[in-house]
Amino acid sequence: MSRVIFFTGFPGFLGTELLPRVLRRAPDARAVCLVQPHFAAQARQRAAELERADERLTGRIEMVEGDITRPDLGLGEARDGLAARITEVFHLAAVYDLEVVRDVGMRVNVDGTRHVLDLCAASPDLQRLHYISTCYVSGRWAGIFRETDLQLGQRFNNYYEETKHLAEVLVAERAAAGMPVTTYRPAVVGGDSETGATQKFDGPYFIVRWLLKQPRLAFLPVVGDPEGYRFNIVPRDFVVDGIDALSARQDTVGGTYALADPRPYTIRELITLFGRVTRRRVLTFPLPLGLAQWALRRVPGLQALMGIPPAAVAYLSQPTHYTTDAATPLLEEEGVRLPDRARWFAAMAEFVRDHPDTSSEAMI
Repeated sequence: MSRVIFFTGFPGFLGTELLPRVLRRAPDARAVCLVQPHFAAQARQRAAELERADERLTGRIEMVEGDITRPDLGLGEARDGLAARITEVFHLAAVYDLEVVRDVGMRVNVDGTRHVLDLCAASPDLQRLHYISTCYVSGRWAGIFRETDLQLGQRFNNYYEETKHLAEVLVAERAAAGMPVTTYRPAVVGGDSETGATQKFDGPYFIVRWLLKQPRLAFLPVVGDPEGYRFNIVPRDFVVDGIDALSARQDTVGGTYALADPRPYTIRELITLFGRVTRRRVLTFPLPLGLAQWALRRVPGLQALMGIPPAAVAYLSQPTHYTTDAATPLLEEEGVRLPDRARWFAAMAEFVRDHPDTSSEAMI
């Protein structure tokens, strides 16, 4: 019987790139992707595109319609049969939305993860669960946040962070009880390092798009100390390469790995680079975080004009520094390195210019 890899989060931003890589390095395996009914047609189209691009994938990607928020994953009686076949699980599905309301975040991020963990527990041949978390389980922890840190009494910027934190706590509890787990914590994920391509505009794209809306002399409000705060962002291909490489190693079972920039830009350095790649002279002016978020929420038309959601502003004054002591040496062994950031940011700016109608909506 061939290995069966269970995959959630396809056809999402990371899942679309990760799935074919996992299958290429496991030629005896097939993938079963759990997709919501309203994404099923899109998922099947993406799978067909992957198979056309690489004949080695033909017939190895199976779609099943379901819902991680339901205890049986929406599979009914088929759930137990699936559990009996699974050897490996990649759980990427989550609400990646800084403005998510708590009820939705709890159902998708927390309950959904619990239900996937229950599936893993019912899988007698499970070799490993690969869980995709986020660096921002740190919340607004002031100081160093290590890969071994999780529950430090931190407070959170939003319900996305809180619910991803609660979900990782569930994963850590199962790992402590003996489940083979590897956890990956990406920082803010930007577009492809070569093309700048992204599935939706968020993170740095908010600022790039705002600057490109303005004339050569552009204005940007800044919260906090731009010399002291840093913004940790990495490209999608670095994250996917990292997960692919680390998930293939047996010595990563039980580990947690931050897929982050160990030397992130300060906000000032970031703004300078944004100005260079958008060919704008950027004038900044200080604004208290609370006032900036209030204005975006309450001043009619301001959020639509700037294209920046209020929750995103907090990340310009994030007080946390993420260490990558566990991930970096292993990634270097595997040849996975961060790209030249200047070329990458130029590619992101070019993508925004060429694709102005790209959505900022999360897949839910």
